[in-house]
Amino acid sequence: MRSNRAKVRASVSMAATLPMIAGALALGIPAAHAADSPARDSLKGTKPTWATAKADKGATSNSAQVKARVYLAGQDAKGLAAYAKAVSDPSSPLYGKYLSAKQVQARYGATKAQVKAVKSWLAASGLKVTEVTQHYIAVSGDVSAAEKAFGTQLHNYAKGSRTYRAPARTASVPASVSDAVLTVTGLDNAPHKATHDDTLPPPATVFKNSGPFSSYYGSNTASTLPSAYGTKIPYAVQGYTGKQLRAAYGAGSYTGKHVRVAITDAFASPTIAFDAGTYAKAHGDASWKTSQLHQVLPANYTNTGADECDASGWYGEETLDVEAVHAVAPDADVTYVGAASCQDSDLLDALSKVVDNHLADIVSNSWGDIEGNETPDIAAAYDQVFQLGAVQGIGFYFSSGDNGDEVANTGTKQVDTPANSAWVTAVGGTSLAVGKGDTYLWETGWGTEKASLSTDGKSWTNFPGAFTSGAGGGTSKTVGEPYYQKNVVPKALATANSAGGNRVVPDISAIADPNTGFKVGQTQTQADGTEAYSEYRIGGTSLAAPVIAAVQALAQEARGGQAIGFANPLIYSKYGTKAYHDVTDNPTGKGLAVARVDFANGYDATNGLLTSVRSLGKDSSLSAVKGYDDVTGVGTPAGGYVASYKPAKAHRKH
Repeated sequence: MRSNRAKVRASVSMAATLPMIAGALALGIPAAHAADSPARDSLKGTKPTWATAKADKGATSNSAQVKARVYLAGQDAKGLAAYAKAVSDPSSPLYGKYLSAKQVQARYGATKAQVKAVKSWLAASGLKVTEVTQHYIAVSGDVSAAEKAFGTQLHNYAKGSRTYRAPARTASVPASVSDAVLTVTGLDNAPHKATHDDTLPPPATVFKNSGPFSSYYGSNTASTLPSAYGTKIPYAVQGYTGKQLRAAYGAGSYTGKHVRVAITDAFASPTIAFDAGTYAKAHGDASWKTSQLHQVLPANYTNTGADECDASGWYGEETLDVEAVHAVAPDADVTYVGAASCQDSDLLDALSKVVDNHLADIVSNSWGDIEGNETPDIAAAYDQVFQLGAVQGIGFYFSSGDNGDEVANTGTKQVDTPANSAWVTAVGGTSLAVGKGDTYLWETGWGTEKASLSTDGKSWTNFPGAFTSGAGGGTSKTVGEPYYQKNVVPKALATANSAGGNRVVPDISAIADPNTGFKVGQTQTQADGTEAYSEYRIGGTSLAAPVIAAVQALAQEARGGQAIGFANPLIYSKYGTKAYHDVTDNPTGKGLAVARVDFANGYDATNGLLTSVRSLGKDSSLSAVKGYDDVTGVGTPAGGYVASYKPAKAHRKH
């Protein structure tokens, strides 16, 4: 898939005996267990779909080593899911009655007896317990011990051009511990990793944008270049700043004061404090206050190489996320939580740190993978963390991806994950036009087609050109339709992959198109080998996610500081109101495009310039239409969005 200091948040006062609720939920939760035999229960999803008989290359050597994690189900997995729903649903009497981290662990966490029983079973199978946390038990051992523990055989399977180990049948656990085990990961050794959702320049290589630019949308017309859609087009903006984005999304006087936002990515930029401070000063954002930016980092990093996770490539991701949140919510407290690598296991650990220590109420996550790479065991582990956050009033925001329907990228129409989870807010993307005087003009669904300037400079070659990038979206193939999307998401979208209805992505959206993007500042290695701070324009739903997280910080301030928590039920309850800009692909009634001039080498004119036209509102097979759509969800925050979170006067205490 894809990038401190905690105060435990004071929870809403609860009676000593907390209310109990139960019941099945339409939130796309995979059943952790299915009857396997009287003696054992199977762990759904532990045999990956690519481990087919045709791909089977034979048994894995008994002496090969396995490292696995047994995730703990806790005392009441169904109760956790049910309470997470109720506490997030504005129509529920339990809405907003959040628990503290300590209460969550006492009520839903694994008991000492459960941990002891699981450890004993694993040890008796010949596996060595290497780590115990409140979420999982890590083990290592040889293949024969793993096969004994999990009631399966491990075989080698061809997957693409590589060969990986995987269970030959679904793993299982003894019935005596099945209630304590959520799932097991690590039995297959195919990569389970994330990528940041845009192409960002690593510090090792300078990246700069060439001009000409527009300072606001349409300010500089490309009068000497060919027309597009029957008119002269503007040059791309140099990069919007916080002032322009705050105006576009109705920030008003709100600044996110007393609201805590966390950002997760992999690794950590060594220059983030300097870069963020320099950027804020350069663009008129409020200066960072002492202790306003925190970092929670692992003791050690792994998989840092370019052929693994490319650690340096994540530095720009962190820079974008931190600077975007501060630009839109300048008084919000920001905590960056860096994962030890881009592997799912390490990203889960980073998310768990936020939840276990309640580091923030709002969590921005600009990373993801394609749904086809997600396995149900990993999905279950992610959903458990999201549910544990929801009952504490913590909401997670994930970028929806940058490859549209993913067909051009993977050959298969699919959504991204974890944005596909029914327990997170999936953030889609738009092309944004902010005019003179920071006036909001319009937005389209982000989808770009590119055509280059002809050799004679008189036309665009093969206009409008090929699809290059666009907001991720569509219908999940694995996650059921959540209750909050019913009666809002068109039936044709919900039932695209199943008659019973599935989760559709995204939920809400914001600026993402790099051609109408955001300016960031980062320390990079310049062409002469020196390191220096420089700025460039960037986009992607990696921009949309922190922008929406920042807008949510403004909204939380507007509601008097009360945590919004898992926001989707509330976001959908405002559908069709003045809270949203209803974004369509053709807001002006005619084709839209911008002209862009880039350095051929990425940083200066030594190797010449490349001129192209970028058409807007052309997102693969996805379309932004009137009402809910699979590019922008319910739309983008309008002037009435933040204000809609203010408590109703009738409910105020006197």
